[in-house]
Amino acid sequence: MSKKSGKMATKGKIVLFAFWLLSSTAHSFYLPGVAPRDFQRGDPLYVKVNKLSSTKTQLPYDHYYLEYCKPAKIVNNAENLGEVLRGDRIENSVYTVSICYLLWCYFEMREDQPCKVVCRKKLNAESAKKFKEKIDDEYRVNMILDNLPVAVLRQRRDGSQSTTYEHGFRVGFKGNYAGVWSGNLVLFSNFYMFFTLIVTVMPSQSKEEKYFINNHLSFRVMFHRDTETDATRIVGFEVTPNSINHEYKEWDEKNPQIATCNKDTKYLTQGSTVPQEVDVGKEIVFTYDVTFKESDIKWASRWDTYLLMNDDQIHWFSIVNSLMIVLFLSGMIAVIMMRTLYRDISNYNQLETQDEAQEETGWKLVHADVFRAPINYGLLCVYVGTGVQIFSMTLVTMIFALLGFLSPSNRGGLMTAMVLLWVFMGIFAGYSSARLYKMFKGTEWKRNTLETAFMFPSILFVVFFVLNGLIWGEQSSGAVPFGTMLALVFLWFGISVPLVFVGSYFGFKRPTIEDPVKTNKIPKQIPEQPWYMKPIFSILIGGILPFGAVFIELFFILTSIWLNQFYYIFGFLFIVFIILIITCAEITIVLCYFQLCSEDYNWWWRSYLTAGSSALFLFVYSIFYFFTKLEITKLVSGILYFGYMVIISYAFFVLTGTVGFYACFWFVRKIYSSVKID
Repeated sequence: MSKKSGKMATKGKIVLFAFWLLSSTAHSFYLPGVAPRDFQRGDPLYVKVNKLSSTKTQLPYDHYYLEYCKPAKIVNNAENLGEVLRGDRIENSVYTVSICYLLWCYFEMREDQPCKVVCRKKLNAESAKKFKEKIDDEYRVNMILDNLPVAVLRQRRDGSQSTTYEHGFRVGFKGNYAGVWSGNLVLFSNFYMFFTLIVTVMPSQSKEEKYFINNHLSFRVMFHRDTETDATRIVGFEVTPNSINHEYKEWDEKNPQIATCNKDTKYLTQGSTVPQEVDVGKEIVFTYDVTFKESDIKWASRWDTYLLMNDDQIHWFSIVNSLMIVLFLSGMIAVIMMRTLYRDISNYNQLETQDEAQEETGWKLVHADVFRAPINYGLLCVYVGTGVQIFSMTLVTMIFALLGFLSPSNRGGLMTAMVLLWVFMGIFAGYSSARLYKMFKGTEWKRNTLETAFMFPSILFVVFFVLNGLIWGEQSSGAVPFGTMLALVFLWFGISVPLVFVGSYFGFKRPTIEDPVKTNKIPKQIPEQPWYMKPIFSILIGGILPFGAVFIELFFILTSIWLNQFYYIFGFLFIVFIILIITCAEITIVLCYFQLCSEDYNWWWRSYLTAGSSALFLFVYSIFYFFTKLEITKLVSGILYFGYMVIISYAFFVLTGTVGFYACFWFVRKIYSSVKID
């Protein structure tokens, strides 16, 4: 084998290894530096409660917003900025085995517990109404044990035997007594008198739909045991919710004894008991039991089951298919452009050397106008600087995610990282905007810097403030507290704005970017353009390919945001991000080349809008997703969805537009510096 072929083989192996390394992040990474916790038999297990969540309303609520049993003192967990912005409220619970330790109630490790009574609640009109509303909106209760969310087992759609989870358990359900008791007909079919009682008594109640609450929780904790030290690590936290109308003779607050909850009813099954109805004046007794099960799952893989999706195979094949198509199209575009450009440059240089008198045609004819400053160049500088800030934030965030710092086990980590990185990347926004503004010979540098620091964040803040007001009006825990809003404003004014000024200072100190050709004082008249080269048509066409590179991944991102699922495949997301950047650059260069060949030299704004128009397709797709995948019925929830999608689409527009602009800027400077011009 020759040395050359050997080097090519080595490079191929490196590329394959890099692709494998990126794609391997489809399995969950964990925050480096966080060690697993070992438990001995009898050690306390702290059970915490999180927000109530619903995919129908997208409005989270605090766990104790409903009339659940409360501990003597509610203790809030330390929350990061991301958890507050997501509406997470992690607090202690009242699920106790026998004692509480430092205000925390807990299970005892590897000690099965039979049915235990938590408390008794009598519903008034307001509490019953809240329960019914949350049952109507399909709210789920979220709990946490050793940083694992509680989950309900579900059957996969493809019929496979692998385990998948639903996050949290439902507050309750709607039905009638006949439907609830249907499972008992088989169980008690041998008892003729009991069967007769059901048939004769229940029809009178079967037509009226009732509300039932899941007031009994059967917890199952899976653990992995070290055979040498006998230490155990928690690898699973499951729950089976049940609705049980508990019966008792006399209520003893210190030691409640009820007939339907004792050591003999440890393994309760849904449908074998009368359900607990929700209504005014009803008494609800909350109970639970705990079982432990040894598992072969290791601690490092305990999140894998939580991260499995029903359509994971479709996801993988779609991503690979999209990757191959986009790479093929990008390769074709690159080959065509390289050949065409080389031929043009060769012909133009030949004409100069042979002193041919024939009239020049094509893109060389506009060399004296192509670097003329566009209208509103100050605004263009602001948007380009903001785009650099977003690009830097996105790139660094993805690198941290690839390294495992932003895994789903690190709650709120992704949101916190994005906010902080946005703030600190302000220095790049100021630098990029100032460099471009100086190239256009702008004089109002202070105004340019202030607009770079305030324009994009101001729009986001206004939209966010209005949406937060709507959430606050719904008494949702998703509303950002006033203190957190002040913290965000401080990050903006106290860190981001000064960094933008610092970057702008260094940008203006750098030498001016010189144009490769001179610009005439009098602009050349642009000839009439054919319909397919009109700005609106070419801009819209340019956004199709970048959107096509990401729309499959976009589906899973929207699902993770709006359908309460974890997003974890940052390796493929990084690959798609790189494909997006390449696609935006190439499609903008191609359309810019055609535009210059038509002797239209107004390419500055069009290059930005060509790639940025992909954001319009993103927003249209979000409308399609809203009506086909979501079940949002409330007006406030719909406003929240479209409000946040406007923010996402706007940021996507600025990001892709900046990529397209810089690609076209590099391309134009390259081609006009490659030909001889008198």
